[in-house]
Amino acid sequence: MAITLTHTASATTLTLPDALNWADEYTWSPVQQTTSYTTTGALLIEEATKQAGRPITLEGSTERTWCTRALVDQLHTWARTAGIVLVLTLRGVAHSVTFDHSREALQGLPVLFYADGSIASDDWYVPTLRFLEL
Repeated sequence: MAITLTHTASATTLTLPDALNWADEYTWSPVQQTTSYTTTGALLIEEATKQAGRPITLEGSTERTWCTRALVDQLHTWARTAGIVLVLTLRGVAHSVTFDHSREALQGLPVLFYADGSIASDDWYVPTLRFLEL
């Protein structure tokens, strides 16, 4: 199943590598909890449901997840746009997201390193994308 990222303002859709790993799929909880003690020593627990902010980290690996430099360049252009809203379709479910700049929004590492003048748009890169669900 294809992983896609759609720029909502321009209706431009990029197809991401389908072997990206959703690294933090089960590390986030929508329940926010704080605990404290009252003056009598009783435990006070306050809970609420978060309205947004789920992190979605898609990690590539050198063994299985490559994309072109051209794709990384386009993602980098989008990541430099403040307030951008994107639709990430992952496992058939659409998520409204924005880049998570507090956690290094985008990383693209070359699979092979070339001399500066030899870099081309079809060179292979390993991507890591970090989003926040809106």
